[in-house]
Amino acid sequence: MGYLYGNQNKDKIMSYAIIEAGGTQIRVEPGRFYDINRLTANEDGSYVIDKVLLINNDDEITIGQPYIEGATVEGTVLEERRGRKVIVYKMRPKKKTRKKRGHRQELSRLMINSISLNGSVIAETTSDSEE
Repeated sequence: MGYLYGNQNKDKIMSYAIIEAGGTQIRVEPGRFYDINRLTANEDGSYVIDKVLLINNDDEITIGQPYIEGATVEGTVLEERRGRKVIVYKMRPKKKTRKKRGHRQELSRLMINSISLNGSVIAETTSDSEE
């Protein structure tokens, strides 16, 4: 399912949350995976994020100041990986000074399982997609 544009299929808008993880803010939906800066997960791979900035449950929007108290996003770390290589090239013109360095960011692939607010689950992955 792609993103919805304009007013088409307005009844299919899913619940989503905006979280802060790995130093960035990310819009997440249950059932999707995201590459986030390296996270330290539990032994079983589960990860709970309590820094939730916004929750959209159908047409009801909850905004935190800065975070929503009692809101959590639960996910599973699928794998640890590295991002694409970024090349940094420094050169001084008319001199023989050149520096070429590369960097690959350490990433965690996080699958979002559920979004909950005050202990009640707002959105979770559907069981028919797992079968």
